[in-house]
Amino acid sequence: MTHIVFFEKPGCGGNARQHAALQAAGHTLERRNLLTAYWTRDSLLVFLNPLPVRDWFNRAAPHVKSGEVQPETLDADMALALLLDQPLLIRRPLMQRSDNGSRHVGFDADAVDALVGLSMNPAIFPPRLEGCASLTESCAAPA
Repeated sequence: MTHIVFFEKPGCGGNARQHAALQAAGHTLERRNLLTAYWTRDSLLVFLNPLPVRDWFNRAAPHVKSGEVQPETLDADMALALLLDQPLLIRRPLMQRSDNGSRHVGFDADAVDALVGLSMNPAIFPPRLEGCASLTESCAAPA
């Protein structure tokens, strides 16, 4: 199976479900804290560049949910400056395959299956693995 560098927010229930799904499929993870990793413009862009700017953002982040940050109104430079300043805004997880360096943002199960393969048992895993595990809470910074 594949070894994956998995950038997550510690304590995030959604990320916990995601890394459990990857491990259940036989993959190994090197889990890293997305919020404290040293990001530069270039190191973040290698993950984000293939996506439209609006898809760079964590929709559950408090500033996005409140409307204070409106990803659809930002150009790439403005968005990147915000993400570097406030990593909680970054859509997660960020994943990188160790064997070939390919990268991925978010956890759309079909896209992740294409990236590394998932053996999703519906009795164990919910059909939707991207986003917040709680439908009522927002994505607050860890205490």
